[in-house]
Amino acid sequence: MGYKFTAGSMNDLFKDLSKDYLLYGPTRFEGEGPYSDTDSIRYGVLETIEDLELKEKSHYSMKEVFLPISETLFYFTEDEVKTAKAPLQKEAIIFLRSCDLHSVKRLDAIYLDNGFEDFFYKRLREKIKFVLIGCPQSFDNCFCVDMETNKSDNYAASIDLREGHYEMDLKEEAWTELFEKNASGKLDVQPSFVTETKTRVELSDNIDPKVIAGHKFWDQYDKRCIACGRCNFACPTCTCFSMQDLFYQDNGKAGERRRVHASCMVDGFTDVAGGGHYRAKHGQRMRFKTLHKVYDFKKRFGYHMCTGCGRCDDICPEYISFSTMVTKVARIAEGKED
Repeated sequence: MGYKFTAGSMNDLFKDLSKDYLLYGPTRFEGEGPYSDTDSIRYGVLETIEDLELKEKSHYSMKEVFLPISETLFYFTEDEVKTAKAPLQKEAIIFLRSCDLHSVKRLDAIYLDNGFEDFFYKRLREKIKFVLIGCPQSFDNCFCVDMETNKSDNYAASIDLREGHYEMDLKEEAWTELFEKNASGKLDVQPSFVTETKTRVELSDNIDPKVIAGHKFWDQYDKRCIACGRCNFACPTCTCFSMQDLFYQDNGKAGERRRVHASCMVDGFTDVAGGGHYRAKHGQRMRFKTLHKVYDFKKRFGYHMCTGCGRCDDICPEYISFSTMVTKVARIAEGKED
């Protein structure tokens, strides 16, 4: 069932939904971009429809809502351990695009279907419903069509801005009464999906990891890549983390354990006991990341980890293109390049 909303009726719907849910979506933070007089678009709390950025791609992904950059897991003293409360104290609705909705599937695979269920991830994930943001056209560096993540029907509702009004497809039956109450009309709604992208990638099912890993192609990134890790932190499917124990100053035997996002591209990620250090060269880190996205993950789960959102290309300060690397790997695997 589809519904039509004006800006005013959307705000009425938001107000009603906010009684039971926290609303999150891509939001514009003016003047908070990486350069002077630039904005940052990242996920934040939505109070009105005007808070929701529908015309531009967010610089960071939705995963920060239910996979926080820094999350306290438990508190400890000399005598006991107490599990921390979940960061979300009630259910949440997250507005996101098709590529990011597919990214949730990748996060679920790692945290729920990878031989164990992560308690802390699961308790947040179970509280979340998703509203698909329609994409009538692709953004710079997107290659979702080639990654087959440009379409999805796994949503509670969808939203499109069309000719000055909002159109929403509804699948969540529990919201029917609220939609009926606030909508300005009914109509058939199909979410907008990207059908072609300017950026294209080639993929191969014939990757020999030994051949690719030893290829001279990766050597260029020893100098080009500065190992800042921004590509990892902006990526909606990167899942690596480290653990940090914080001890309180007033009692050195009490503190908290936190899970903090980590990056395979930065120094210290591969440090091991005894002073061992693996993948010291930046090119080898790039090789590890790329093969994980388009080979290792698919070998285990049957589909690529990368969803083609293009944020890694957008955010790299050295203008390194991950989409170019994906194609290069495929061409080497197919014998099209030396």
